[in-house]
Amino acid sequence: MAQGDIETYFEDGTWKNKREGTDRAFGAGYSTKDEAVAAGREAAQNDSVEHVIKNQDGTIGAKNSYGNDPRNVPG
Repeated sequence: MAQGDIETYFEDGTWKNKREGTDRAFGAGYSTKDEAVAAGREAAQNDSVEHVIKNQDGTIGAKNSYGNDPRNVPG
């Protein structure tokens, strides 16, 4: 993940979001994945960074880029 990317993940029975490079979740714990994803998406869009959405088992379920996507480099 690039510095400052947003990660949505499951921990201690609740869904959370954190900014890459920090150990602390921001916002409240969310009871559903959908709530956490919506809050994480908004933060990623506001900061023009990538949003990494993990499954409950910790595997990456989806990635969405809201900034300069390095894979979209003109050839």
